[in-house]
Amino acid sequence: MSKNRKQTEETVKEETAPAEEIQEEAAKADAPAEETPKDAAPEAKPAEEKQSESERKPDEAKPPEAEKKPDEAAMNDKYLRLLAEYDNFRKRSQKEKDALYGDIKASTLRSFLPVYDNLVRALAQPTADEAYKKGVEMIMAQFKSTMEKLGVTEMHSLGEKFDPAFHNAVMHVDDEEKGENEIVEVFQEGFLMGDKVIRFAMVKVAN
Repeated sequence: MSKNRKQTEETVKEETAPAEEIQEEAAKADAPAEETPKDAAPEAKPAEEKQSESERKPDEAKPPEAEKKPDEAAMNDKYLRLLAEYDNFRKRSQKEKDALYGDIKASTLRSFLPVYDNLVRALAQPTADEAYKKGVEMIMAQFKSTMEKLGVTEMHSLGEKFDPAFHNAVMHVDDEEKGENEIVEVFQEGFLMGDKVIRFAMVKVAN
């Protein structure tokens, strides 16, 4: 009798065991999931912290083009200054070159004026040889034409008013028939190259 009871109790335990295991598993499933620890995953930074970081590093936020603009402006200003200086140098050099050319030209033409003076003296001498006189006149005409082509002109001072800017008075005479400061005789004719005097006229002035 007792043997049959033991068998019955063991049978009941075996049947009830799976039911208890099922209940324990269901209880575990219904239990709330455990919170993950804070150190397990990094927390997202709030927007305020991101904004503060961007404010702390303003240089990193600037585009590279903004850093180049001051250098470009300085280089542009330097280029414009250099261009203006070169333009002034070019104009000054050209002006000096023109002035030097004019001085050299005037000096060269001045060296030919004694030839003119000798032709004037030759024409002033009386001669019975008309062919000789005609030849000297032709030489004088050619000389004057060549000088005019080079921009040199005679002053023609006789009868003009004395002007110290063009004439050199070497003699003075009182003559009631002549006007005041009138040139009554020319010893050596003056010449101009444009507005520049290359030789002053040597003259006698009345009154």
